[in-house]
Amino acid sequence: MLHLRLITPAEKTDEVVRKIENTVGTAHLVVLPGAARNPAGDVVLCDVAREAGDGLLASLRELELDRTGSIAVENIDLSLSRRADKAEEEAPGEGADAVLWEGLTDATHEESTLSVTYVAFITLATMIAACGVVLDNAILIVGAMAVGPEFGPLAGICTALVQRHPRLAWRSVIALLVGFAVAMAVTVGFSLFMDAAGLFHKSGLEGTRPNTAFVYAPDAFSFIVAVLAGIAGTLSLTSAKSGALVGVAISVTTVPAAANAAVALAYGDTGQTLGSTNQLLLNLLGIVVAGTLTLLAQKHFWKQQRQTNTD
Repeated sequence: MLHLRLITPAEKTDEVVRKIENTVGTAHLVVLPGAARNPAGDVVLCDVAREAGDGLLASLRELELDRTGSIAVENIDLSLSRRADKAEEEAPGEGADAVLWEGLTDATHEESTLSVTYVAFITLATMIAACGVVLDNAILIVGAMAVGPEFGPLAGICTALVQRHPRLAWRSVIALLVGFAVAMAVTVGFSLFMDAAGLFHKSGLEGTRPNTAFVYAPDAFSFIVAVLAGIAGTLSLTSAKSGALVGVAISVTTVPAAANAAVALAYGDTGQTLGSTNQLLLNLLGIVVAGTLTLLAQKHFWKQQRQTNTD
């Protein structure tokens, strides 16, 4: 269930209430006349089944409530109510399958912002991965994958393509490109420093690496895994199962490939630099293609389901 807190101008309150009452899957409607002060107006509270939430939000935005008032949405972790149970039963579809497009756009907008924190995380992840490739340590590679925040901008690109938000697409691409560029540049310097300190050596990069050689040797499986991870990551976002993102993060060779390219560049190994760059680009492409197609499929599925329920 979702909880909606609305601030509505007094002249729009009746229409807002009608929208809520006519939406299948709503419960616990509360109207507090004149309770809002900034902006001034009435406060309307209600709960709505997740599968009916996107339609209700769309109808509220048609009233320009997001401009003249306020729309706040929260997830309800626990609701002990027969009315809530009935609302979920009446709402079409399953809550786990529902896509809250407004929430997805907002979440990816935040995750795809080029910020100091984002750059710090992707840089630290790349430096950890650099240690992993030189030491041929799979544990460090997995740790770097989990730390990397690059799925946020990738999800932002997918959402922007499906929802036709050029500004979100642009900011996501910038975050992705600038983030990896800064991370790889810093990692080149980090590698040279570690080499000067005697902690890194070129033989560690060019020697036999049974645990990490895959990061600079792209093949068909690289793209297949990226596609599968893109689907899983997108589903985890749209279904609010964020825990699955950890599994997605450690299944795709993005940060490790960038790290290997940076270390190889520091040592002048053109072969590994090109191979790692190809691995990186292949994985990014696979995730974006799979994520976009997954969102398109979900959008089509819910459109068909709404039409069926309307008929």
